[in-house]
Amino acid sequence: MKTVKIIIVALLAITLGSNSYAQSNSASKVTATKTETLKVSGNCDMCKARIEKAAKIDGVSKAEWDKKSKVLSVTFDPAKTNIDQVGKKVAAAGHDTEKVKADDKAYSSLPSCCKYR
Repeated sequence: MKTVKIIIVALLAITLGSNSYAQSNSASKVTATKTETLKVSGNCDMCKARIEKAAKIDGVSKAEWDKKSKVLSVTFDPAKTNIDQVGKKVAAAGHDTEKVKADDKAYSSLPSCCKYR
């Protein structure tokens, strides 16, 4: 009877120990994300698709542009990228941001409904 109790206690200790190790190990793998906004010029749903596609660079988990407010909300891993890099990619796609102006070649390649200047 004592042997059965010892075995049960030993199994319980092993189970609890491995569960707590798994939790502490997975918690260290969680990366912190950051959400920032950026003003981006555009007009229509085609602009929205282009802006969001350009913003989804490595490290970006979410990018949403609001047509009315002209604000791009970006959720990203700060260890991999930053809002300035996202803004440069969006400008390269032809859309001015509050920090970076799209070059004339990229802007002129936009469809006529997307031109805002």
